[in-house]
Amino acid sequence: MKITKSGLNKFLLLKLPSAFICGVRVKQIDEDKCVVTVKHRWINQNPFNSMYFAVQAMAAELSTGALVMFQIQKSDKKISMLVANNKSNFTKKATGRITFVSNDGLLAQQAIQQAIATGEGQTFWMKSIGTNESGVQVSEMDFEWSVRVKSN
Repeated sequence: MKITKSGLNKFLLLKLPSAFICGVRVKQIDEDKCVVTVKHRWINQNPFNSMYFAVQAMAAELSTGALVMFQIQKSDKKISMLVANNKSNFTKKATGRITFVSNDGLLAQQAIQQAIATGEGQTFWMKSIGTNESGVQVSEMDFEWSVRVKSN
């Protein structure tokens, strides 16, 4: 699969159907930045009439993970990836369309290059910021990714 906006959205449908059903969609991706949105709806709400934290986490993780996938594909190597840890901070009720942006493609690229050069697994943290339609931050999530070159 080529790592593109439409390719990732098809991937969601086939491999992460819960994210797809909840409305998580990739809007933009390049080697440096990934933008993912999700709209608050009945299917993804919590009892407090805002978006359930796990739905925000799916969108935020995708914004970082898609960048890792992009850089892995660019490296033309077989590399495994896994979330090792995460941290979240919620600052405002998430209602309306929430946009998650990660600008950490370079961090993924550097870690993958290091894994290839050394043959050792690498871990690194990537950040995703969620904002509402007014541009107000609603959440900030950090994901620790682990990558390693697969042995033949």
